[in-house]
Amino acid sequence: MQEENLEKKIKEMIKPIKPVARKFLNSYINQDFQEVADYQISTGGKRIRPALAIISCKMLGGKLKDVLYAAAGLEILHNYTLIIDDIIDNSKLRRGMLTTWKKFGCSITNCAVVNYSAAIFQSVNQLKVSEKISEIFIKTMKTITEGEILDILFEQNRRENEPYIKKNHYQKITEKDYFKMVSKKTAILFQSCCEIGGICTGAKQRQIKFLKSYGFNFGIAFQIQDDILDIFGDKKFGKEIGGDIIGRKRANIVIFNALKELSKKNQKKLQAILKKKKILKSDIREGLKLIKKTKSLENSQRIGQRFINEAKRQLDFLPQNEYREMLFYLADFVVKRKK
Repeated sequence: MQEENLEKKIKEMIKPIKPVARKFLNSYINQDFQEVADYQISTGGKRIRPALAIISCKMLGGKLKDVLYAAAGLEILHNYTLIIDDIIDNSKLRRGMLTTWKKFGCSITNCAVVNYSAAIFQSVNQLKVSEKISEIFIKTMKTITEGEILDILFEQNRRENEPYIKKNHYQKITEKDYFKMVSKKTAILFQSCCEIGGICTGAKQRQIKFLKSYGFNFGIAFQIQDDILDIFGDKKFGKEIGGDIIGRKRANIVIFNALKELSKKNQKKLQAILKKKKILKSDIREGLKLIKKTKSLENSQRIGQRFINEAKRQLDFLPQNEYREMLFYLADFVVKRKK
């Protein structure tokens, strides 16, 4: 099946997600507040996570009705994490638009977060296997929270007015630390999407095992590509280039690899930028220039491809049909995407 046809089929498949998600987000909500409730879910996005749930379900013989509410809940959960992430990172743009907190302010956005968390479990309540899937949602949300905390603790000297961070801040991080954080903050949700898709169609435990492994490796590669685009992306990325420099992130695989490769002199220059209390546009330019002197792009791409290859290998043990082709296509899309 040609890539264009696959892309078209996936877009058609995920069309029902937004209206169903909006239904849960707007239920029991006064009309005056619906603009806030709708905003994050209406800013677009690729809807890859619910697509993975739907495709996994259909690959194993399920129907859209079996997984639709769970897929909508997963999309709400994803957007819930984005709202919180943007507040923590003080990000002003996402998907080329103002972030929710930037548009409405932090106080109102924190209220919106509570609505999103309630809507997640409204979606699960509609399912025949709600108890089992509810447990996966709970585990996923708690694991993502741990990953977010690690990401904050890995940052280069900021948030000094927060006592827990000051006490537990990592002086150094290793590659093992990076993958631990990414596994929790990003990969777990992709893994859960594939797992839930399988459960909704009554898949065998062995099939679910391969789906989970596909989703996990897919998620690691997805985050690596996000890290790459933060440094080497363009306007298509929808976020400010160099955002992880502004955020003083050491847990970006490109920055991490660059620091390993740079001369001691240039290491100190990049670390000095990441430690600055106020990072200027000139600092971002200098930081990007230093990173681009290294082979961190090629090294990071190679690592991402390794995880994608492992994800695709899991598909060998699953039914061969058009939906498996879609999962194969999405795996390749991860490392090619520009946004």
